Amino acid sequence: MNDLAHRETSGRDALEDILKQSFMRGQWQNEAARASGAAGVEEVEKGVFGPKPGGAAWLWPWTMVRGLLDRSIEAVPQSYTSRRSLLFNNPGLPKGTTTSINMGIQLIRAGELAWAHRHSISALRFVISGNSALYTVVNGQKCPMADYDLILTPAWSWHDHHNEAAKNAIWLDVLDGPTVNALNQVFFENFGPEQQPLGNAAGETLALLQPPGNVLSARAPDRQMCFPWRDVEPKLLAAAKGPGSPFDGATLEYVDPATGASVLPALSCWAQLLRPGEATKSHRHTSSAVYFVVRGQGQTIVDGKALDWRPNDCFAVPNWSWHEHRNLSNTMDAVLFSVNDIPLIRFLGLYREEPEISLSPIPADSDGHFLRAP
Repeated sequence: MNDLAHRETSGRDALEDILKQSFMRGQWQNEAARASGAAGVEEVEKGVFGPKPGGAAWLWPWTMVRGLLDRSIEAVPQSYTSRRSLLFNNPGLPKGTTTSINMGIQLIRAGELAWAHRHSISALRFVISGNSALYTVVNGQKCPMADYDLILTPAWSWHDHHNEAAKNAIWLDVLDGPTVNALNQVFFENFGPEQQPLGNAAGETLALLQPPGNVLSARAPDRQMCFPWRDVEPKLLAAAKGPGSPFDGATLEYVDPATGASVLPALSCWAQLLRPGEATKSHRHTSSAVYFVVRGQGQTIVDGKALDWRPNDCFAVPNWSWHEHRNLSNTMDAVLFSVNDIPLIRFLGLYREEPEISLSPIPADSDGHFLRAP
């Protein structure tokens, strides 16, 4: 190293030490981090950098989860003080199932009430084992919970869960917690009484009873919070008669029938069908996703890693990971329910997909109302 270069390096090191002590940082320091991969990006071609997948592709088998749910009954004998929910932590992340999504499975015992509260984190419930006496109340709106029904609890919505049957009930929880936590926007409030009242005949609900100027007020109280599977499945089977997507099979997105938008601001819900023997093409996108297997047996290959799935299994596909799906049965279809963060990534103007295909919004048709092709 010549004398000029030595003085430059010494001077930079000294300045960086001073900057660190002053809680500052030189932008040039990011260049070295990017080149080394420490900044969470990698060089995809000379001079072009892209994100590394956020976390690992991972599967939580139902055979394991079901046994842990049974143990949770003993560990948390009643749900008045704690939710009996098992959250899935991605082994490639400090916290969360993906960088922006939390997924878990919750059990409520026969005769239990899970107390009313609200929070700034948006959540949804996809029912695994429901019954005619299981329901969630969202801002005074009673939402029955039969198998594979979808229930929304948007940010700052009062919600409590009731199981008035003689058997335990189980559902999938999906939340945008990592995003809300990263923005330091977590608010939480207990209702007070264990349960909220149902809306009256005039349609008034607790969503209307907010303090003036409350920036956390929930969306319109009359919006659709429950999407019964009995309405979804026929639409999905009809979509399977068409060509579908070469990357995802026959796929429909749940939407707000009043606006045509995704059901939650940061999360989109899809129902996906793979026909017997169907194998999709590989693609990747800047959004991440979590999956629940409704029925069938198949395989999802993520960056060369095979995730073999069966009914009730859950798995995560990180953002910017090459992935493809395969139905391993030649006689039966396979159905997946998934949640992704496409609405959030699109809002930020950061959605990208390879190979490039259009995922621009398609207006809800007059027949589907609450479903559309993504």
